[in-house]
Amino acid sequence: MTAESGQGGYLTTHVLDTAQGCPARGLKIELFAIEGAARRKLAERVTNADGRTDGPILPAEDFATGIYELVFHAGDYLDAQGAPGGAPRFLDIVPIRFGIDDAAAHYHVPLLLSPFGYSTYRGS
Repeated sequence: MTAESGQGGYLTTHVLDTAQGCPARGLKIELFAIEGAARRKLAERVTNADGRTDGPILPAEDFATGIYELVFHAGDYLDAQGAPGGAPRFLDIVPIRFGIDDAAAHYHVPLLLSPFGYSTYRGS
């Protein structure tokens, strides 16, 4: 993370259950800052009825350029939904590591989830 921080940028996420065609409510998400080989936990949230966190997972006052990792606890969510899958489940923990290079921008990193696959992209 660089000294360039607190300039108005922020990070949001959104989880959609593509198998059921609805937002993924009750899915735990952790956010880490990656600093060399170390991971520092910054936040832990649970998605609301819209599949989003109640506010930015990394708000403007804490936002800085650097490398981050969102960790989606997909297995627990899928089990709670009664989704098909064996034991062990095909998807469990889904980490998404990404970089932030603009301290003034809004970064949106959504997860499209099903029991046997997922995708992500930089949203708006």
